[in-house]
Amino acid sequence: MTFVFQVDTFTLMEFTAEIKKATEPIYQKISKAIPEIEWPSHAPYIYKINKLKKEKNAVILAHNYQTPEIYHGISDFSADSLALAVEAARTSADIIVMCGVHFMAETAKLMSPRKKVLLPDMSAGCSLSSSITGKDVKNLKKKYPGVPVVSYVNTSADVKSETDVCCTSANAVKIVNSLGVKKVIFLPDDYLAKYVATQTDVEIISWKGTCEVHEQFNDEEINEIRKNNPGIKVIAHPECPPDVISASDFTGSTSGMIKYVKDNQPEKVMMVTECSMSDNVQIDNPNVKFIRPCNLCPHMKKITLPKILDCLQNETNEILMDQDIIEKARKSVERMTEIGR
Repeated sequence: MTFVFQVDTFTLMEFTAEIKKATEPIYQKISKAIPEIEWPSHAPYIYKINKLKKEKNAVILAHNYQTPEIYHGISDFSADSLALAVEAARTSADIIVMCGVHFMAETAKLMSPRKKVLLPDMSAGCSLSSSITGKDVKNLKKKYPGVPVVSYVNTSADVKSETDVCCTSANAVKIVNSLGVKKVIFLPDDYLAKYVATQTDVEIISWKGTCEVHEQFNDEEINEIRKNNPGIKVIAHPECPPDVISASDFTGSTSGMIKYVKDNQPEKVMMVTECSMSDNVQIDNPNVKFIRPCNLCPHMKKITLPKILDCLQNETNEILMDQDIIEKARKSVERMTEIGR
């Protein structure tokens, strides 16, 4: 029997017996996250994308905030943005498809300048990345001459090109301490800067950028969750406000949060971060119950299977940057990788 589905404005896709058989192992893995009635709309795209990427020698990267059908269904690598860029650079792929947001695709291009990097939706942005420009960084360097600039990886290549060294949420404290200075300019996440300031004696000059997903959480919400779920472990991302971090049991990067769940296997857990990450981590940790008051990233959700297929099929939405920007920006990322995660 054949089913036909319409997804957005893209071509009709048939859910054939062949596709059902080929994608059944994937569905069995993610069946608790995706209702069976929805699978026929995803499976044809997953089948075609997985076939096409082999034909085109492409590698597909999926950030932790992507939906399960992307994260588990088609990705060759799934991780945080830096790890994705590093892994892609190690491959012999000709094409990189970044299932994430624009700055992540740029970072992949920095690490793989000779590869073709594609982004399924060029409008997939980031409130942190858009909060600051390279010109802003130049002005800060004039205001604080000689003070090194540490930029979160969640920034544009333009900002990275004016940066001394990048960092991730996982290694931010390590990067700041490694510079051996009394003061640093830390950009652009104000909450991450506040968190770093509690973990180091270095004076932090911050910027007023925030993540529109993480800034929505508050400690009252967490305390209410604890009241209704005795024994629950609350783990938060350092992009959250300080009151949320104080109310949590553990604070860490996306990779750190995943490791915490894997290593500790709490009976119940709340991941104070983007919704899809909880879905993806639960698939790999079926014995843990996830309580999900979470927030969706509207930018990450612009990446869909139909857009990925269209992007890969036609090799559209290529990330193109000035060579000078690539070289300057890459240096700040390479300095970070030399210091370590």
